[in-house]
Parts: sequence; structure tokens; C-alpha cells
Amino acid sequence: MNCLQNFPRLCALPCEFLKPHESKSSTFVHIMPVKHVSDPRFRHCVIVKAVSEPKSSSEKSEIVDEKKSDIYSSTMTEAMGASLTYRHELGMNYSFIRPDLIVGSCLQSPKDVDKLRNIGVRTIFCLQQDPDLQYFGVDIKAIQKYAQKYTDVEHIRAEIRDFDGFDLRMRLPAVVSKLYKAINRNRGISYIHCTAGMGRAPAVALAYMYWVQGYRLSEAHRLLLSKRSCCPKLDAIKSATADILSGLKKKPVTFKWKDQSHTLVEISGLDIGWGQKIPLTFDEEQASWIMERELPEGQYEYKYVVDGEWVCNNDELMTPPNDDGHINNYVVVSADDPDSDSAQLRERLTGDDPDLTTDERAKILQFLEEFSELE
Repeated sequence: MNCLQNFPRLCALPCEFLKPHESKSSTFVHIMPVKHVSDPRFRHCVIVKAVSEPKSSSEKSEIVDEKKSDIYSSTMTEAMGASLTYRHELGMNYSFIRPDLIVGSCLQSPKDVDKLRNIGVRTIFCLQQDPDLQYFGVDIKAIQKYAQKYTDVEHIRAEIRDFDGFDLRMRLPAVVSKLYKAINRNRGISYIHCTAGMGRAPAVALAYMYWVQGYRLSEAHRLLLSKRSCCPKLDAIKSATADILSGLKKKPVTFKWKDQSHTLVEISGLDIGWGQKIPLTFDEEQASWIMERELPEGQYEYKYVVDGEWVCNNDELMTPPNDDGHINNYVVVSADDPDSDSAQLRERLTGDDPDLTTDERAKILQFLEEFSELE
């Protein structure tokens, strides 16, 4: 198939650790990509209450877990644009989306494997990366080793970076292929989880329902939201669908900052996420900071970081203010002639309410079956 030939190898992308603003009681925490570091809410994201009396080790651990949950929930709300809360200290939580499909939060101990086996789970599908596990102190090796004791359940990892719509888009075809093969192999109920079960896991479940189980995307989305509070990135699913069926085409895009009075100009967002930055190079002839980057088709938001200050470029396209008043630059990348079949297919599949034809769904199933993890 043409789409198989054009699809790139999926490589691991680095996770970022950001240090929050320091207070008198500072600590290193795993902050996921944050769009606006200048947001005043994040200046106080680490708060350690003064303890007037000695606490037991269990009480101290509970306080730490609560703080980590507060930070994670705050970051998740900012990154997803929806008010979401995850309480890790309360244990694993999940929702049946369908009788054979569960979306939930992460396993926290080997005994959680037994809890899932007791409700008929045969595939445990983990989307977390190592930094996610380390942040909440989850011993994934112990969980995997415990699951290996049984022949009626399989624990599988297929990593996706948290709060990163582009990474989700790029990894989704390979991840759903792995899930599809595991479900065909194990049957029974599948448990898909990330950390909180509110972003990556519901997105993977949606893609599986859309590509494999015959749902219209909007229909699957309504069903999901009726069962679980979450905020999957629909644009990533739509773009991944178009990538499979029309091929993943790229186009070079030039970014320019014209002020030459600065010492360092960087850019964040685009295809690297908000937790990373790429430096621009100063061009003396143009008296500007310039970066050329090849991007797959799609729309990307970004922001310049000029001598440490996050700012928009007034000479480039800007988004309307969001609910918090924040504005970003954005660019739309179109690799084909707008009138070409490929461009029209992508426009339809990334529209407001896309659906797949019988032939398109058959092509996607063939892709999922033939996709190799070695590609």
C-alpha cells in the first residue's frame, strides 16, 4: 500500500523535566509540557505546608502524593484546556467504555493486576513513559514480572509522551496496531491506561473504536464522554487517520524573528511540544534570527522565547485568545495542491465530523495488520 511506504519510522522522543518556580521549600518535580511558563498559576504550583508536629512516614508519603497529584492535575488542566483532576493517592480508577474496553488510570502495584484479572481483563495496555512512572514512584518492572506469572493476562507497553498532541499523532498508528494485534491474540477485555486515564488512553481507545470497531469518530467520542471524564485530542486522531490513508507528507517552513538586538531566540511548540525549545540562528545578511524546519501537514501552534521571555511574533499568524487570554502564533502546513485528491481526502478526514468509507476502513485494518514495530 502507498501509505505503508510513506509512513516514517517512529522513534522515541525525549521527555522534558521542567523545574517550577522555587519557593523556600523547593523540590524537583516532573512538570509536563506547559504552554505558558509565565502563567501566574504555575508560580505557586509547589506549596509545602509548614509541619508543626512530627509526621509518620506514611503520613509524609501521603502528603507528598497529594502534592504531586495537585501539580499533575494543574498541569493537565492547563495542557488540555479542560478542568481535570487526578488523585493518584486514591488508587487505580477506571471506566467501562464498552463491555470489552476499559479506559483507566495507571496500575500502582502488582496487586492491581489481580484486580483487573478478576473483572476479566486479558490485555493490560500501558501508554506511560518512564518519567511518568518515576514521578509517582510506580515500579513497572515489578508489575510486569507479576503479570508474567499468569497465562490469562498480558501486560504490554506502547509509550506516548504525555500532553503532546503531535507525539500522539505520530505514534498512534503503531500503538493502535500493537493494541489491535494484542486484542486479537488475547480476546477478553482490554484495559488501556496512561497515568490518569484522561488523555492518551481515551485517545487510543477512540482511535481503536473508529478504525477497527466501525464507529463514527463523533459517535465514539460521545460514548466515551458519557462513561468517563476525559479530554482526548481529536485533532491528533484525525491527522493520524489522514496520515495512514494519504501518506505522511512534509514541507519546509521558515520561521523568522527580525529583531537583532537579542542574544538568544528560541521557538517552542510546533512538533516538539511545549516542554522543549529549538534555537534560531542569527543571519547577518538578513539581520534576523532564522530557523527552517520540515513539518508534516497540519496546523501547529508555537511561541518564540526571546532572551527567556515567551512572546508572539506580530508578523506571523496568531490564534484568537483562549479562555485564559493566551495567544500563540500558528502555521498551517499543506504539502499538496488544494485541489488534489490527497489534499481533499485530508481535508475531509480532518474536518468537523469525519467518517470512514468501507474501503478506507479496510485499508486501515490492512495497515494495522502489516505494520511492523521494526519500521
